[in-house]
Amino acid sequence: MLISTLVKFFYLLGAVAFVWGLRLLSSPDSARRGNILAGIGMGIAILGALIEPIANANNNYLWIIVGLIVGGVIGWLAAKKIQMTAMPQMVSVFNGLGGACATVLAAAELTKFYDSEAIMTTGELGIAVFTLLIGAISFTGSMLAYGKLDGKIQDKNVILPRHGVINLILLIIVAVLFVWLTIQGQQAGMTLAGVFLLLALIYGVSFVAPIGGADMPVVISLLNSFTGIGAAAAGLIYGNQIMLVGGILVGAAGTILTVLMCDAMNRSLLNVIIGGFGSAATGGGTDSGDQVAKVATVNDVAIQMFYANSVMFVPGYGLAVAQAQKTVKELDDLLEANGVDVKYAIHPVAGRMPGHMNVLLAEADVPYPKLLDLEDANAALKDTDTVIIVGANDVVNPAALDDPSSPIYGMPVLEVWNAKNIIVLKRSMSAGYAGIQNPLFFHDKNRMLFGDAKDSIQKLVQEVKNM
Repeated sequence: MLISTLVKFFYLLGAVAFVWGLRLLSSPDSARRGNILAGIGMGIAILGALIEPIANANNNYLWIIVGLIVGGVIGWLAAKKIQMTAMPQMVSVFNGLGGACATVLAAAELTKFYDSEAIMTTGELGIAVFTLLIGAISFTGSMLAYGKLDGKIQDKNVILPRHGVINLILLIIVAVLFVWLTIQGQQAGMTLAGVFLLLALIYGVSFVAPIGGADMPVVISLLNSFTGIGAAAAGLIYGNQIMLVGGILVGAAGTILTVLMCDAMNRSLLNVIIGGFGSAATGGGTDSGDQVAKVATVNDVAIQMFYANSVMFVPGYGLAVAQAQKTVKELDDLLEANGVDVKYAIHPVAGRMPGHMNVLLAEADVPYPKLLDLEDANAALKDTDTVIIVGANDVVNPAALDDPSSPIYGMPVLEVWNAKNIIVLKRSMSAGYAGIQNPLFFHDKNRMLFGDAKDSIQKLVQEVKNM
């Protein structure tokens, strides 16, 4: 009785920590504390789960402790060594492993059921089969997302002709098998359950395959919600309240974030899934018709920023690739010391994962009040002297507003052309992640500063210091 009460108390503490940590994650200035608090909650929940079978002499504590040590060491080393540019890949892998855990748990319970070692009602069997399904999709889908993000897998190598039709057929087959396995019970047999698992794993890959690189932030968020739902379903299997609460929170948060990101791109989730936007380059080149981009020198840009009243940086994935966030902060400090008002415009889908740019700039100790969201940034751009675009492309593309033929038409973007001057830091005139050309490069207000972002900003820092 005492042990049972203690376990429930630990689960309650863990659940409260989860909820409060999630609340703190809603704001950049409190996100770090929220993450730590949620981690403490998970530790309390694990401790409660370990206490629960303490009276059982045939427990598996040795296996559990070994698993905790091995997994903890691997996770710690991965988190320590990972570069900020590879953070989306790490999130995809960790998310996929969460899905794999749900799959293994469901498979273990179903194996006992088909071997007549356990009894399940139709409802319990349906939950177990659903957990198997959603966990498998999350696992293989996240692994493919990792491969795409890391450049190991090209879209052209995984997209099949009429891929949308293939996905629909697979989904129908999986749905029919799900119903059949649930209704037939043990009569369906373990072989059919194995076929169902294999098809679910294949569907996870096929589901993500046609989704292009520009939509990867949405995919990561969606798969994260899948993993949360899988964890919640696994909690139902074992009657574990903390798994249920944690899974529901992750699933709900992932779903809400997915919807918000779709809204930020002015597209429906269905359009993201079946549209294949960004899966292949649809534009590019060094000019647009007879237009030629104007090029600036480091000295020109330094003078323009030094004597400006306001400067706004627009970070993108190129900033992460160049690992230039701390150099940008150094330039920010120099400009602020000269009386220049410096802000940062953050687009909801900039980078390769939700909040990617916020995390980058937080690492460089950029004050949170300087980070402006889409609406606030667009309002401030009208009074901004100079905009410095560092590695961003698609989120500042005016085609989203004035070119109905563009794949990104209708997507809310940062309207940088409303500022007095625009400087784009870029290696070349190549297309962005969405694979389309950016007319902004040829705008009358724009100047291109070519080169590695970090190297270019370091030169700007030196020029400003010499003024």
